[in-house]
Amino acid sequence: MTAPSGSVERDRMVDASAYLTDDQMISLGLVAGLLLISKLRDTLDSSGLLAAMAVGLTVSLLGHWTWLLILIVFLVVGSFATKWRFEEKQALAIQEANEGVRGWRNVMANGAVASMIAIFSWYSGEGDWYYIAAASCIAVAASDTLASEIGSIDPRTRSIINLEAVPPGTNGGMSPTGTAAALFGSFLIAVIAVLLAPTAGEPTDSVTLLAIITTIGWLGCQVDSVLGALLENKGYIGKHTVNFLATLSGAVMAVYMAFRFL
Repeated sequence: MTAPSGSVERDRMVDASAYLTDDQMISLGLVAGLLLISKLRDTLDSSGLLAAMAVGLTVSLLGHWTWLLILIVFLVVGSFATKWRFEEKQALAIQEANEGVRGWRNVMANGAVASMIAIFSWYSGEGDWYYIAAASCIAVAASDTLASEIGSIDPRTRSIINLEAVPPGTNGGMSPTGTAAALFGSFLIAVIAVLLAPTAGEPTDSVTLLAIITTIGWLGCQVDSVLGALLENKGYIGKHTVNFLATLSGAVMAVYMAFRFL
């Protein structure tokens, strides 16, 4: 007797799930959630969605799903910051292009370093620095995004190089509001990282982990400002390259801290 088609399909699904670990199933669910959130909130265009899928799968399957969850938190918070007082940013001509909808370059600028860490962790095996490095580079991205989106309308903006007054939204500019927003962004990612650390198998104690990721996130934002002032303003490199190098600096600082003090 031939089995009903519905029964055959259920058997196939059971067989397929038998090859996936719990972590892998969570990872796939989070990637689907990431794409759904991005589509519903119009945070990413078509190229951005494809890039987000690639980054999400790489980070979660080759690294750990907790890394992807931290990235999702950054994406959601960054989206709210981008939409915040958007009309005022438009009036100053400092808003994100396409009404804040980001493409693949934005995704890779903020997610490529975490993907590289995931690939290295998969290739090299066990290591004590992967989680803190991944969380730190995401903290840099969050710190910079909040500093740029919230601090850009503060008229008390000064150059990070010589402290001279510059127009709001100037590359390399810093303001009291932006500095506070940068600290909040890195602190928020650090809190999420601390909460997820036991699941990720991170042995560093919570207070130390919180302090390291918060500090590195904020410092990485300053690296972004310096690169923007010295290189981006002069046309040597573009915005996305600055973002990538800043997140890379966060990972490098985290690796140094892990090997030197942890």
